[in-house]
Amino acid sequence: MSEFVFDRENLAVGDFNLGSNVSLAKIKQDQKLIEENEKLKTEKEVLLERYTALELKVEQTAQELQQEKATMMDLTKHLESTLKTHVGTRMKNLAAKVELLKEIRRVNISVRFGNDLSNAIQVLEEDCFTTPASLNELELIWAEYSLAQEKIQTCQNMNEGTVLIAKRNEVQQKLYVAVEAFILEVDELPLTKRLKTLQDLSASLEAVYGQAKGTDSEEILQKFYDWKCNKREEFTNVRSETEVSLQHLTAWFQSTLKAFDLSVEESLTEDTIDNIDEILEKTESSVCKELEISLIEQGAADKEIISNTYSQVLQKIRSEERLIASVQSKYKDSVEFKKQITEYLNKSLNVDHLLSIKKTLKSLKARLRWKLVEKNNLEESDDHDEAEIEKIKQEVTQLRSSVFQEIYHEQEEYEKLNSLVQKWFPELPLLHPEIGLLKYMNSGGLLTMSLERDLLDAEPMKELSSKRPLVCSEVDGQIILLKGYSVDVDTEARVIQRAAAYHRAWREAKKESGLLPLMFLFLCKSDPMAYLMVPYYPRANLSAVQASMPLTSQEVLKVMKGVAQGLHTLHKADIIHGSLHQNNVFALNREQGIVGDFDFTKSVSQRASVNMMVGDLSLLSPELKMGKPASPSSDLYAYGCLLLWLSVQNQEFETNEEGIPKVDQFHLDDNVRSLLCSLIYCRGSVTAEQVVSAECFVLPKETSSPNSEEDTEYSQKKEEEELKVESSD
Repeated sequence: MSEFVFDRENLAVGDFNLGSNVSLAKIKQDQKLIEENEKLKTEKEVLLERYTALELKVEQTAQELQQEKATMMDLTKHLESTLKTHVGTRMKNLAAKVELLKEIRRVNISVRFGNDLSNAIQVLEEDCFTTPASLNELELIWAEYSLAQEKIQTCQNMNEGTVLIAKRNEVQQKLYVAVEAFILEVDELPLTKRLKTLQDLSASLEAVYGQAKGTDSEEILQKFYDWKCNKREEFTNVRSETEVSLQHLTAWFQSTLKAFDLSVEESLTEDTIDNIDEILEKTESSVCKELEISLIEQGAADKEIISNTYSQVLQKIRSEERLIASVQSKYKDSVEFKKQITEYLNKSLNVDHLLSIKKTLKSLKARLRWKLVEKNNLEESDDHDEAEIEKIKQEVTQLRSSVFQEIYHEQEEYEKLNSLVQKWFPELPLLHPEIGLLKYMNSGGLLTMSLERDLLDAEPMKELSSKRPLVCSEVDGQIILLKGYSVDVDTEARVIQRAAAYHRAWREAKKESGLLPLMFLFLCKSDPMAYLMVPYYPRANLSAVQASMPLTSQEVLKVMKGVAQGLHTLHKADIIHGSLHQNNVFALNREQGIVGDFDFTKSVSQRASVNMMVGDLSLLSPELKMGKPASPSSDLYAYGCLLLWLSVQNQEFETNEEGIPKVDQFHLDDNVRSLLCSLIYCRGSVTAEQVVSAECFVLPKETSSPNSEEDTEYSQKKEEEELKVESSD
């Protein structure tokens, strides 16, 4: 007892530590329980979610199972229903395929295997047209004859010409014999029939194959034959297989009839009935295979062979057609040669008819001159009789008309002789220099030696004679102008040459040429003057028309389309106008535009050097101002400026530093603006032919409103203008 001493302070501290340890342990234990509780709660929630998901999935699976069960029930019913009609359906489908196969077999499927090409090749090979035996000899002699003709044509010495003509006549006799032999041989040939066969053949092939695109090779036809044989063999095998399988099916049906005939006591084996599935399978396979071959599109290799063969066949057809055409052309020339030579063989050509016309003309002109003198004397006498003068005037008019009628007859005779010279008798100008045939030919039929200035009742046109003498007259009711050109020996030839080139260009299309026609060109015998006769259109040039009553926008397009056609006619003949301006472009009846002629004494560069103005706008293109030569594009620049001037009427022009007008400043139709930009800014990129076809010249059909105020005013102005023209004429 004495050893144990109770320490109050130590006891107090110990009790506190013990209590503290117990509390911490309990807290930790409680915390652990709480965490485990939370964990269990979380697991419980997860399990609940899984349960819910499983429950939903079970429900969905049950629904799907129900749906699947229903589907299976429907499928079972469908299968039961299908099984009931399976045989019928299968037979029905097979029957439809067989029916289609019948139709295909009825239709010609030669295209797939090139039967039509084979037939065409056979036609080409069996009845192939070959060059007539007489043609080769004929062409050799004809070439010799043409050379002899050329030598005569260029000969200018009479003695040498006589020798050349004699040699030509010898060749001509040989050619005549060769021509007769050729004509006889060709007459026996079925050219027309053969050509018709080839044309029908090519037309039928082109209808099937279209345009030929294949290559040219001698191996193509052999390759085609090999391909065709292989295809034909394959197709024949397939067809045979189809026919055999269908025969087996038919035999099965015939033998099976006994099984369902109660009156037949003979029983059939099970094999007879059981093998129907195999027979049907075989038949369906064969029919489908033939249908596939017949209907499926050819492969690329097959198409290439067919295309190349077609191209080769078409080339052979065209080659034979060209040969026939050349033979027919030579036959036509031969017949014409024989006709002409038969007429003139062994007799010399004469120009008596032309000389007779010239004699008549000489007499008529003498009488006309005498009547003109008589008329002048009566008019100058103090006591002249008006009735007598009027009678003489009528006689003068009749005589002048007769003179021109004979001149027209003379022109016709010249044209006949010109044709003979060009084709058969080039010696005519050499043998008969007195008739002036060479001058007529060189002038393109424009020059006449029978017309003279004093034969015309001409009135001076002082207002138009600033550059050259101009007189106005009337010929057969038509008012004409005589343009006088001072010429010497050199300029006379150049005037004739330039006027002839212009005249030939006009003759190609005449009224559709868009050019002012040249009627006659003649030379003055007493003075160094050349006179050109052209139609006279009073106040029809653009300058006069715009000054009196400007063209409407529609009239401008009509007129300028004709002017573009005129430039196209000239440019096509390698003629550059070089002098296009408002005074030599005419608007006939305010709708037909024609290009006037130019000064035939001047060269292109001389004509183009004159700076013509329309308003304050120069018609000279920038390249001409820079000293470059005139060209079709410089003509079109002047044309574009005229079109702009007509389109904007009296509005002022703005130009750039080169003097080129600014098109964008004006309110214009889009198509007209586009054309003007091409003509003025993009020179050289457009031709006269393209201008004629420009979009702005495709004129819409006019919708007339005759009662409108504008049309009434226009009609009144037009009537007033016509009255002015008539009174001034």
